[in-house]
Amino acid sequence: MKLKQRMVVLCAVLLLLGLAKIFLLDGGEGSAASRRDLRAFRKMESGLSLPRGAHLTHTLQSPWEIASQWVGPREVYPEETPELAAVLTSLSTARIERADVGYKGTQLKALLVLDGGQKVVFKPKRYKRDYVVEGEPYAGYDRHNAEVAAFHLDRILGFRRAPLVVGRYVNLRTEIKPVATDQLLSTFLMQGNNTCFYGKCYYCRETEPACADGETMEGSLTLWLPDVWPLQKHRHPWGRTYREGKLARWEYDESYCEAVKKMPPYDAGPRLLDVIDTAVFDYLIGNADRHHYESFQNDGGASMLILLDNAKSFGNPSLDERSILAPLYQCCMIRVSTWNRLSFLKGGVLSSAMRQALAFDPINPVLAEPHLAALDRRLNGVIATVKQCMEAQGPDNALIEDRMNLPHP
Repeated sequence: MKLKQRMVVLCAVLLLLGLAKIFLLDGGEGSAASRRDLRAFRKMESGLSLPRGAHLTHTLQSPWEIASQWVGPREVYPEETPELAAVLTSLSTARIERADVGYKGTQLKALLVLDGGQKVVFKPKRYKRDYVVEGEPYAGYDRHNAEVAAFHLDRILGFRRAPLVVGRYVNLRTEIKPVATDQLLSTFLMQGNNTCFYGKCYYCRETEPACADGETMEGSLTLWLPDVWPLQKHRHPWGRTYREGKLARWEYDESYCEAVKKMPPYDAGPRLLDVIDTAVFDYLIGNADRHHYESFQNDGGASMLILLDNAKSFGNPSLDERSILAPLYQCCMIRVSTWNRLSFLKGGVLSSAMRQALAFDPINPVLAEPHLAALDRRLNGVIATVKQCMEAQGPDNALIEDRMNLPHP
């Protein structure tokens, strides 16, 4: 066979191998990676619906102790959590022992302590479900229901990097005010027949309080991570400047990812792929406000990027802010396991899974239908972006096999 013919045959074989990899990793079942990921997906589906009113079947450990033992370097909760419904039910019903102003930040929140000493963050309802937040993609108040929805999306995507969140109704007169600190009490006021508070934060104003419906306030509770896992804050390499007329480097330098790859902790370990996973997560929920992120301290770059503070999400279902995906389309790579999970969720499966997961929550319906439709539409955008990367870089360079699991201490 002549050299030219051999080269043609070789190119054809390489092309077929590349197409085969794309097929096997695009929801196919032929590869070991796909089969393993499909089993994990089916396991997630089977445990997605949570029974309401669930309680622990034993009393040897509190729900807070159980949730604390779940936390590891690479996950906030494990793949199999038969006690999850009971822990979330406890979050939504446990007696409130203490209430204080929230920890420092820009948005209104309260720090509560539940029966047994468990700290939680309470974010109050600000908008009706069908309210559309106009303007910049990071505009508006925090959305409490976005925290709930983001937690369940984290379950569906199989990341397991978001703290536990549940919706809850609290009576401000009987549950909060009797146990509130003077600092928090001083921010309470009445607007008509509704009890309100404005708390203490950078943007908290007496003229912009959060108000209950009478005395009953809807909100979200986020479980505080265990103190034995102290957090370290990092500036997000794809953070925005939040200054009109001033662009961050990533917004004008298409080769920016190459510079990031040379900086620790992105030059080794799983952190850069975590950032790309997070970009996918944030694009799906419409969160353009992740200017910083947290990991566990002294981790050498090996622990997960924790999906904390997702309340600037689900604001405008008609806005698909593509710049959120910059880590994905500039680095042009993604985990094989993430790609497989996204492929399993296309065709309306994602919105259906979200409806199923959110049906458990006490404040259901958590999301208006346009936001659920937006999830499916944005997922198609993510999949199209990954396919463009595979065409440009080749599947071997775009799809990264990285299943790093660090043991629990």
